[in-house]
Amino acid sequence: MMKESDELSTRYIVLTLIKTKGPLSASDITKQIGITNMAVRRHLQSLEKDGLIDSERMHQAMGRPTAVYRSTEVAENLFPKNYHTLTLDLLKELVQETGEEMIDRLFERRKTSLYHKYEEIRQEELLEQRVAKLTGIQNDNGYMANWDKTAEGFTMTEINCPISQIANHYEQACRCELQLFESLLDAEVNRSECLAKGGRSCVYHIRPKT
Repeated sequence: MMKESDELSTRYIVLTLIKTKGPLSASDITKQIGITNMAVRRHLQSLEKDGLIDSERMHQAMGRPTAVYRSTEVAENLFPKNYHTLTLDLLKELVQETGEEMIDRLFERRKTSLYHKYEEIRQEELLEQRVAKLTGIQNDNGYMANWDKTAEGFTMTEINCPISQIANHYEQACRCELQLFESLLDAEVNRSECLAKGGRSCVYHIRPKT
Protein backbone atom coordinates (compact mmCIF):
# COMPACT_ATOMS: atom_id res chain seq x y z
CA MET A 1 0.00 0.00 0.00
CA MET A 2 1.37 3.42 -0.95
CA LYS A 3 2.25 5.67 1.98
CA GLU A 4 0.83 9.19 2.21
CA SER A 5 4.34 10.67 1.68
CA ASP A 6 4.70 8.61 -1.51
CA GLU A 7 1.30 9.84 -2.70
CA LEU A 8 2.30 13.47 -2.15
CA SER A 9 5.64 12.91 -3.89
CA THR A 10 3.98 11.35 -6.94
CA ARG A 11 1.37 14.11 -7.00
CA TYR A 12 4.17 16.71 -7.10
CA ILE A 13 5.94 14.78 -9.88
CA VAL A 14 2.72 14.80 -11.93
CA LEU A 15 2.26 18.53 -11.35
CA THR A 16 5.90 19.29 -12.22
CA LEU A 17 5.64 17.24 -15.40
CA ILE A 18 2.53 19.16 -16.45
CA LYS A 19 4.23 22.48 -15.76
CA THR A 20 7.42 21.64 -17.64
CA LYS A 21 6.02 19.56 -20.52
CA GLY A 22 2.35 20.50 -20.65
CA PRO A 23 -0.26 20.43 -21.91
CA LEU A 24 -0.31 16.66 -21.36
CA SER A 25 -2.96 13.95 -21.38
CA ALA A 26 -3.28 11.25 -18.73
CA SER A 27 -1.81 8.80 -21.24
CA ASP A 28 1.22 11.06 -21.82
CA ILE A 29 1.88 11.25 -18.08
CA THR A 30 1.44 7.50 -17.60
CA LYS A 31 4.10 6.78 -20.23
CA GLN A 32 6.61 9.20 -18.67
CA ILE A 33 6.43 8.35 -14.96
CA GLY A 34 5.68 4.63 -15.06
CA ILE A 35 2.62 4.27 -12.82
CA THR A 36 -0.80 2.99 -13.75
CA ASN A 37 -3.22 5.10 -15.74
CA MET A 38 -5.73 4.75 -12.89
CA ALA A 39 -3.21 6.18 -10.41
CA VAL A 40 -2.41 9.07 -12.76
CA ARG A 41 -6.10 9.90 -13.15
CA ARG A 42 -6.53 9.86 -9.37
CA HIS A 43 -3.74 12.41 -9.00
CA LEU A 44 -5.16 14.52 -11.84
CA GLN A 45 -8.57 14.61 -10.18
CA SER A 46 -6.98 15.66 -6.89
CA LEU A 47 -4.86 18.37 -8.53
CA GLU A 48 -7.82 19.72 -10.50
CA LYS A 49 -10.00 19.73 -7.39
CA ASP A 50 -7.36 21.82 -5.60
CA GLY A 51 -7.19 24.27 -8.50
CA LEU A 52 -3.57 23.42 -9.35
CA ILE A 53 -4.34 22.27 -12.90
CA ASP A 54 -7.14 22.76 -15.39
CA SER A 55 -8.15 20.74 -18.42
CA GLU A 56 -9.61 21.13 -21.88
CA ARG A 57 -10.75 18.71 -24.57
CA MET A 58 -8.41 18.39 -27.55
CA HIS A 59 -9.50 16.90 -30.88
CA GLN A 60 -7.27 14.23 -32.36
CA ALA A 61 -6.71 13.12 -35.94
CA MET A 62 -8.32 9.81 -35.05
CA GLY A 63 -10.58 8.78 -32.22
CA ARG A 64 -12.49 10.74 -29.61
CA PRO A 65 -11.33 14.06 -28.14
CA THR A 66 -9.03 13.65 -25.14
CA ALA A 67 -8.50 15.81 -22.06
CA VAL A 68 -5.17 17.62 -21.69
CA TYR A 69 -3.95 19.35 -18.53
CA ARG A 70 -2.12 22.60 -17.78
CA SER A 71 -0.85 24.04 -14.51
CA THR A 72 -2.66 27.11 -13.14
CA GLU A 73 -1.48 30.32 -11.49
CA VAL A 74 -2.39 28.78 -8.12
CA ALA A 75 0.29 26.12 -8.73
CA GLU A 76 3.03 28.74 -9.15
CA ASN A 77 3.38 29.10 -5.38
CA LEU A 78 4.49 25.46 -5.12
CA PHE A 79 7.51 25.99 -7.36
CA PRO A 80 10.82 27.60 -6.36
CA LYS A 81 10.68 31.30 -5.59
CA ASN A 82 13.45 33.29 -3.92
CA TYR A 83 11.85 36.73 -3.64
CA HIS A 84 10.00 38.27 -0.73
CA THR A 85 7.24 40.84 -0.51
CA LEU A 86 9.70 43.01 1.40
CA THR A 87 11.88 43.30 -1.73
CA LEU A 88 9.03 44.76 -3.76
CA ASP A 89 8.06 47.11 -0.95
CA LEU A 90 11.63 48.38 -0.64
CA LEU A 91 11.96 48.90 -4.40
CA LYS A 92 8.71 50.87 -4.45
CA GLU A 93 9.96 53.05 -1.60
CA LEU A 94 13.25 53.57 -3.46
CA VAL A 95 11.43 54.69 -6.62
CA GLN A 96 9.39 57.19 -4.62
CA GLU A 97 12.51 58.58 -2.94
CA THR A 98 15.00 58.65 -5.83
CA GLY A 99 13.15 57.84 -9.08
CA GLU A 100 13.50 55.09 -11.67
CA GLU A 101 17.16 55.91 -12.36
CA MET A 102 18.24 54.31 -9.09
CA ILE A 103 16.36 51.11 -9.99
CA ASP A 104 18.29 51.00 -13.28
CA ARG A 105 21.54 51.35 -11.37
CA LEU A 106 20.61 48.59 -8.93
CA PHE A 107 19.82 46.08 -11.68
CA GLU A 108 22.98 47.05 -13.55
CA ARG A 109 25.01 46.40 -10.40
CA ARG A 110 23.27 43.06 -9.93
CA LYS A 111 24.11 42.14 -13.53
CA THR A 112 27.77 43.02 -12.97
CA SER A 113 27.87 41.02 -9.74
CA LEU A 114 26.36 37.94 -11.43
CA TYR A 115 28.76 38.28 -14.34
CA HIS A 116 31.77 38.13 -12.01
CA LYS A 117 30.20 35.25 -10.10
CA TYR A 118 29.71 33.12 -13.21
CA GLU A 119 32.35 34.44 -15.63
CA GLU A 120 34.12 31.06 -15.55
CA ILE A 121 31.55 30.08 -18.18
CA ARG A 122 33.54 32.13 -20.70
CA GLN A 123 36.49 29.81 -20.24
CA GLU A 124 34.63 27.06 -22.11
CA GLU A 125 35.91 26.94 -25.70
CA LEU A 126 32.68 25.82 -27.40
CA LEU A 127 29.41 27.75 -27.33
CA GLU A 128 27.57 24.48 -26.70
CA GLN A 129 29.61 23.97 -23.52
CA ARG A 130 28.86 27.52 -22.37
CA VAL A 131 25.13 27.05 -23.00
CA ALA A 132 25.12 23.76 -21.07
CA LYS A 133 26.97 25.31 -18.15
CA LEU A 134 24.68 28.35 -18.00
CA THR A 135 21.63 26.08 -18.11
CA GLY A 136 23.02 24.12 -15.16
CA ILE A 137 23.52 27.33 -13.18
CA GLN A 138 19.97 28.47 -13.95
CA ASN A 139 18.66 25.09 -12.81
CA ASP A 140 20.55 25.42 -9.54
CA ASN A 141 18.89 28.82 -9.09
CA GLY A 142 15.39 27.41 -9.52
CA TYR A 143 14.63 28.35 -13.13
CA MET A 144 13.85 24.77 -14.25
CA ALA A 145 15.88 25.31 -17.43
CA ASN A 146 16.74 23.09 -20.38
CA TRP A 147 18.57 23.60 -23.67
CA ASP A 148 18.43 22.21 -27.20
CA LYS A 149 20.55 22.42 -30.31
CA THR A 150 18.95 24.09 -33.35
CA ALA A 151 19.91 24.68 -36.99
CA GLU A 152 21.16 28.19 -36.17
CA GLY A 153 22.56 27.56 -32.70
CA PHE A 154 20.77 26.72 -29.46
CA THR A 155 17.66 27.47 -27.45
CA MET A 156 17.50 27.70 -23.67
CA THR A 157 14.07 27.51 -22.04
CA GLU A 158 13.25 28.52 -18.47
CA ILE A 159 9.97 27.07 -17.22
CA ASN A 160 10.03 28.81 -13.84
CA CYS A 161 11.03 32.34 -12.79
CA PRO A 162 12.06 32.69 -9.12
CA ILE A 163 11.91 36.50 -9.42
CA SER A 164 8.70 36.66 -11.45
CA GLN A 165 6.93 39.08 -9.11
CA ILE A 166 9.83 41.53 -9.37
CA ALA A 167 10.16 41.08 -13.14
CA ASN A 168 6.42 41.73 -13.51
CA HIS A 169 6.92 45.17 -11.98
CA TYR A 170 10.41 46.08 -13.21
CA GLU A 171 11.33 45.33 -16.83
CA GLN A 172 14.96 46.08 -15.93
CA ALA A 173 15.20 42.57 -14.46
CA CYS A 174 14.49 40.88 -17.81
CA ARG A 175 16.60 43.32 -19.80
CA CYS A 176 19.64 42.85 -17.58
CA GLU A 177 19.25 39.06 -17.62
CA LEU A 178 19.33 39.08 -21.43
CA GLN A 179 22.45 41.27 -21.43
CA LEU A 180 24.07 39.02 -18.82
CA PHE A 181 23.50 35.93 -20.97
CA GLU A 182 25.01 37.68 -24.00
CA SER A 183 28.13 38.55 -22.01
CA LEU A 184 28.57 35.15 -20.36
CA LEU A 185 27.95 33.19 -23.57
CA ASP A 186 29.83 35.64 -25.82
CA ALA A 187 27.02 35.13 -28.31
CA GLU A 188 23.94 36.72 -29.86
CA VAL A 189 20.92 36.08 -27.61
CA ASN A 190 17.28 36.92 -28.35
CA ARG A 191 14.23 36.24 -26.17
CA SER A 192 11.10 35.16 -28.06
CA GLU A 193 8.88 34.43 -25.06
CA CYS A 194 8.86 35.79 -21.51
CA LEU A 195 7.08 34.63 -18.36
CA ALA A 196 6.86 38.21 -17.09
CA LYS A 197 4.94 39.17 -20.24
CA GLY A 198 2.42 36.36 -20.04
CA GLY A 199 4.37 33.59 -21.77
CA ARG A 200 4.41 29.97 -20.59
CA SER A 201 8.22 30.11 -20.37
CA CYS A 202 11.25 32.28 -21.10
CA VAL A 203 12.75 31.14 -24.41
CA TYR A 204 16.21 32.30 -25.46
CA HIS A 205 17.60 31.82 -28.97
CA ILE A 206 21.39 31.67 -28.94
CA ARG A 207 23.74 31.75 -31.91
CA PRO A 208 27.41 32.55 -32.49
CA LYS A 209 28.33 36.17 -33.05
CA THR A 210 28.47 37.12 -36.71
